[in-house]
Amino acid sequence: MKELTRRKFIKGSLATAGVAALGYLCSACGFARAGTPNLEAEEPPDILNPTRSTARTRAPRYLELERSGELQRRERALWAKMEKCDLCPRLCHVNRLAGQRGACSIADEFRVSSFGPHPGEERPLVGTRGSGTIFFANCNLLCAFCQNWEIAHKGAGRLSNHTELANAMLTLQRMGCPNINFVTPTHVVPHIIKALRIAINGGLNTPLVFNSGGYDSLDMIQLLDGVMDIYLPDFKFMDPVLAARFTEDAPDVPYHTMNAVREMHRQVGTLSLHRGVAYRGLLIRHLVLPYNAAGTDQFVRWVADELGTDTHVNIMGQYRPEFRAREFRELARRTTREEIQQANRWAREAGLHNFH
Repeated sequence: MKELTRRKFIKGSLATAGVAALGYLCSACGFARAGTPNLEAEEPPDILNPTRSTARTRAPRYLELERSGELQRRERALWAKMEKCDLCPRLCHVNRLAGQRGACSIADEFRVSSFGPHPGEERPLVGTRGSGTIFFANCNLLCAFCQNWEIAHKGAGRLSNHTELANAMLTLQRMGCPNINFVTPTHVVPHIIKALRIAINGGLNTPLVFNSGGYDSLDMIQLLDGVMDIYLPDFKFMDPVLAARFTEDAPDVPYHTMNAVREMHRQVGTLSLHRGVAYRGLLIRHLVLPYNAAGTDQFVRWVADELGTDTHVNIMGQYRPEFRAREFRELARRTTREEIQQANRWAREAGLHNFH
């Protein structure tokens, strides 16, 4: 069976669902028509645990945050950040609530490019039904080698609203997905929290995954403490010079990724699984680049030293030149088998034992 990449999944979902043309969020997956609430009470399935007493011990912490009023306070704080936007380390300081746009090219709206159960995500997230992925359009990192550049750079997707997004979460839960997986969420976090509060009132109780490019600000991640159950950040670069070359001039990517990942780990710890499915914790993705441009040897040592050798890491060997990659000598070819084997040797030598 061929590997189902994110790119194939997104394109297949768009083609199947006909999102923009039909005016549905995802007709193939049963999502609601635009503007039509679908929040009827339906008891959510107990996905992770066979008994309700056990389920209570693993209940997502966002439920208590909502009951206490803390989640509403967090939402207000996140919306305030958009008035002079500092949601991410680019610190564009534009008033997105007034329609201004920064590096991510999104003002006060948000777009969803594709969503549904995704069997091709990291193994601990998939279970038997597939990770419940929701792919947001646009991005704050903007890598020159982005494999989904039509979405991240060009904003391909459909304008959505908070009720639709809440319905998407509830539908994925009803389909048996073991998590709700927000992909490229950094620039739209206030919208996610607003929709989450609607979904909680509709019965949502499934773990949430914050699946980001890793270019996240520390204070924004701190506002998600207790909201997100699983963090799945990319750790793309160790060299600030290469980071600046391969993104839209963001030399501080390594610095901010390190700070954000440390905070993610503080909040949720090492990945916790039940019957092979994650319900809490940190899993880091690292894409091996040609000529060790991602600094894989430094990355694995940093993980071992800062987070511990039991940290879960996905060392990915599927790099291929996409978008503007061929403009750079270091990115103009695929990674070789020898480079991937070397990356895995470095991980073993650093003492990591939860990598694949």
